[in-house]
Amino acid sequence: MDDPQQLCLPDLHSPRPAIGTSALAAIAVGFDPARLTQARRLAGLTKRAVADQLLVSPVAVGQWEAGTHAPRPDHVAKLSDLLGVPPAFLAAGRPYARLESSAAHFRSLRRTPVGERQKAIAFTEQLWELTYALEKRVQLPPIDLPGFSAGEVVTDATSADPVTAARALRQAWNLGTGPIPHLVRSMEHHGLIVTLVPFAGMATATVDAFSTSHLPRPVVVLTPDRADDVYRHRFTAAHELGHLLLHPDTAPGDAVQEKEADAFAAEFLTPSSEITSLLPGRVDLHALDRLSRQWGVSVGSLIYRCREVGAVSDAAYRRAYQRLSQLRNLGLFQHEAVDGYPGEIPVLLSRAFALAEEHGLTLAALAAELAWPLPRLRLLLGQPDAGSRPRLRLV
Repeated sequence: MDDPQQLCLPDLHSPRPAIGTSALAAIAVGFDPARLTQARRLAGLTKRAVADQLLVSPVAVGQWEAGTHAPRPDHVAKLSDLLGVPPAFLAAGRPYARLESSAAHFRSLRRTPVGERQKAIAFTEQLWELTYALEKRVQLPPIDLPGFSAGEVVTDATSADPVTAARALRQAWNLGTGPIPHLVRSMEHHGLIVTLVPFAGMATATVDAFSTSHLPRPVVVLTPDRADDVYRHRFTAAHELGHLLLHPDTAPGDAVQEKEADAFAAEFLTPSSEITSLLPGRVDLHALDRLSRQWGVSVGSLIYRCREVGAVSDAAYRRAYQRLSQLRNLGLFQHEAVDGYPGEIPVLLSRAFALAEEHGLTLAALAAELAWPLPRLRLLLGQPDAGSRPRLRLV
């Protein structure tokens, strides 16, 4: 597949450089309430927690975020330290895309606390900001998603039926009817932003994946703590792709939408017209394991597919799952990590930065433009933080 980019013509815990009183006063005058909300959510703090740390009332913090009052310059400095952002981050004047929690699909909504969802939304807003900054310098692939235009999806352009929509997208993307070898790379090649980094540098134990079509580019966030199983990772990516196509009017956690996204993913990865004749007449785990590696889906998914197309009975389906679980407990049919499959690891933003870097852009300059700390920028670019790199010496 062609390269998806074409050229177009301090640590959070380290001491911060001193900033003058006049600069803090200017930031207080140009204070952006939305930036405080974003930074607070990324830090995983409530308004009361911020108030307690700054020795002010929760009402005061609420007024700052509502924009009815601005914080004093000394409060700007304290907010900067507490939230791990440069003071300039809290000032207006930079592009910003507001995303509501209701505008994103969360695959595990019932297990995801409100604070985690808000953190994920704030992370996605920053992901768009990074994309916007890079797109000023590098021509990213054009968005090729049926019905999508400038943050909206017109459902008339695609079928509401998940199976039909999956077949139509395969045709639109010229994927044929066989296995899709590099799913995430294909999504990036068609202009989608996909990321596989721990959002905000925090644990994501309850967030399986999420996506939104309510930004200028569709965004799919896959979490690395689910990446120990490449087949689950691919199915999750296809599931979120289904949401982007089928569900412009999001209803996060809706059981019907989740079921439709699963049906889309199954048909997109294993078209029934091709896979049905390949499935064994009885559940043969060894045969299914071969198909699993060929089609890039899990054995468990293929067992479910057998039941779905009527190849096996419900009773045989349940017995097969029990056997598979027993064999996995014995160390067989183990999961494979995404690390061994480069085509399933997002590279669009990191390659875009590398291309811009060749023409003079530096990490420090980009971080200053975004008003982010360097570790946050490295995180969203998928780069290891300089402090976490191994130190080598000659022996």
